[in-house]
Order: sequence, then structure tokens, then C-alpha cells
Amino acid sequence: MNESVNESVSEPVNRAVINPVNEHVKGPGSTEPDRQKSNCSNKAGAPVPVRFLEGEKVYLRPIDTGDTETYFQQLFQPQTRKLTGTQKHFTRNQIERYIEGKAQDTSSILLLIALTETDEVIGDIALQDIDSYNRSAGIRISIDSSRNQGKGCGTEALNLMLDYGFGIVNLHRIELNVFAYNERALHVYEKIGFKKEGVQKDALYYNHKYHDSILMAILEHEYRELHGL
Repeated sequence: MNESVNESVSEPVNRAVINPVNEHVKGPGSTEPDRQKSNCSNKAGAPVPVRFLEGEKVYLRPIDTGDTETYFQQLFQPQTRKLTGTQKHFTRNQIERYIEGKAQDTSSILLLIALTETDEVIGDIALQDIDSYNRSAGIRISIDSSRNQGKGCGTEALNLMLDYGFGIVNLHRIELNVFAYNERALHVYEKIGFKKEGVQKDALYYNHKYHDSILMAILEHEYRELHGL
């Protein structure tokens, strides 16, 4: 799939997120041993990244202001902008303020996606608009660069976040929007267990054309049945 499926338009200036709590959650079927990570340094003196949710290929970790440049650069990848429907541009200062504002918002959880073997950040994923009354939230994901796509990294990241959303945050429903031209992502979402619920006609204007946005969702019992939980 084109795993840069940041389906809800990425507008960091208008959406704040929080730092996740210090839990270590493993995705369904993961064979990785439990590993305790701390803020100690590696041999090169750099801080060891926190592995918040860990799979075989990727792990998800909190974002901080030290990631400003990485996040900023990813927002200007042409393919990523198309697949996310991102129309606005942002400055580094805006991105830094956005990241700083995470701690003030309890309705979103934004995590970076990093490769398990190298710690390279390849994208981000978020639960957003978390509604504790109705136990619902939206999800979005973006994988940067075509060399990181089509390898199952996005699928694993999605399953890690879904497992966290249903198993820890106690959500009942998780939904997303995907633009109709992103057929690869549509196929992967369906494979993961999302079901189409409706179409928003001409919801996005991009590259001289209007495009439909497709609403998809998965419920907690559907997710658990798929994973034998």
C-alpha cells in the first residue's frame, strides 16, 4: 500500500496532542521480548529512544521538540502531502509550538514510527478527537518516503495503535478518512478490518480536481475477533 495514509488532513498548527503515558504495549502476535528502555545514553552518547509500543519491524515512540526538523521535513514530501491532502504550509517555529502544545491536550495521542533495527523515524501515527463519553476516536498515519512503503511497516504501526486504542484507552470505535485516489491504502485498511461506512463527495480540492473522501471504521469486537483476543 502507499502507507503514507495520513488520511485526515495534516494541519499541526490547528491540532495539539499529548505525550502518551509510560506504558509499554506490544502488538498482537509480536515475538519481541520485553525490553525496558530508559533515558540512558548509548555508546555514542546519544539518548536511547523510548520504545512505547513495539512490534517486529517498527516501534512507536513519543515526539518532542528535538524531532521538530524531522517532522517539518516530512510535511513537505510531495507524495505525503498528496496522500494526506495537506494544502497549507508551515514554518519550523509553528511545528515546534505544535509539538510543545501536545502536553496541554488530552484528546489526541501522537507517536513517531521508527524502525526497530536502526531507530530511523519513518513517519507518524495518531489517535485524535478522542471522545471518552462515546469511547471513539479517529486515527491517521503517514509513512515518509517510498523506500519505507510496501514493507508492512504501516500495517504493523496501525495494529500497534489499534491494540493500544482498544486494549488500553478502552475505545469502542476507531474511524478514519481516506481519499478515493489512495486505492492502495483502502485495500490495506480493509485487510486490517476497517469497513466502509460512507462517502463524502468532493470533500478535497487538490491538483485542480475535487476528490471524494471515504469514511471507514472498526469496532472493538471486530478487532478482537480478527486477532483472537
